Amino acid sequence: MSNELKTYNRRKFLKQLSALGAVGLLCPDVLFAKPLPVIYKKIPKSGEALPVVGLGSSNTFDIGSDKAALANIARLLKIFFDSRGSLIDSSPMYGSSEQVIGDALGQLKKKPKLFSATKVWTDGKQAGITQMQQSMQRMGVDKFDLMQIHNLRDWKTHLKTLKEWKEKGKIRYLGITTSHGRFHARLEELLKKESFDFVQLSYNILDREVEKKLLPLAAERGVAVLVNRPYQRGNLFKKTRGKNLPEWSKEFDCNSWGQFFLKFILSHPAVTCVIPATSKAKHMLDNMGAGYGRLPDAKTRERMIKTFAAL
Repeated sequence: MSNELKTYNRRKFLKQLSALGAVGLLCPDVLFAKPLPVIYKKIPKSGEALPVVGLGSSNTFDIGSDKAALANIARLLKIFFDSRGSLIDSSPMYGSSEQVIGDALGQLKKKPKLFSATKVWTDGKQAGITQMQQSMQRMGVDKFDLMQIHNLRDWKTHLKTLKEWKEKGKIRYLGITTSHGRFHARLEELLKKESFDFVQLSYNILDREVEKKLLPLAAERGVAVLVNRPYQRGNLFKKTRGKNLPEWSKEFDCNSWGQFFLKFILSHPAVTCVIPATSKAKHMLDNMGAGYGRLPDAKTRERMIKTFAAL
């Protein structure tokens, strides 16, 4: 059977599974021509291994009390965990997302191996404490694996609290985030003088600004990197619509443009985990496939950049 036919059959198979609602019964490794290993990267401060593809919840999980939508989220989480996913990231900023995650986790028959991450997004010490306690209740966790200061908001106040909480075992790791380029200079200053376990930022094959300073700095300081907006809110797919995936992408076990974009991000030595968000089962399965097999080397990364730019 030719590679082209294998690719076609895989796509046809996924469409059939999706139509039948059975896609959640499979994880990506059974869809490859041969079994591939899950990719892990270590958290620098502890050496703990983390699967490289996580899950974001901005917009996609803000569904309120819609029962049908909640059932869909529960199916998505099953796919995520069956595909060896672990880290789920949220924020009080994301509407009902934290509560939805907690409710969906409660619908799973088997307790998953969850790496829980959310953020504090308010002003003032007590307001921050109250918000984080509410987040624990909403997501149904006794303590968070990772608590992050969202978009640097009142960072001095919250960093002090998070350090205290970490010492007391209320959280395992502390971090800081931004999805805005205008905060990069300030974030650079904070990474240089403060001790963070994680930093979360935006990075993709088109927006590579953080390669200049922030990613090298994170590596130097031993800070794990979470990457949000890996598809630049879907804009990357506008350039690839109707375009064939390069044949040589099979060299790093890539089966789609989505995996092409995710594997580019994950192949940067400083990046620990990427957190794409989705509300569709077929996209979840495809995203998780990027966490298997091989990653591009430095020479291939340059080839990927040139290929995308030429589309």
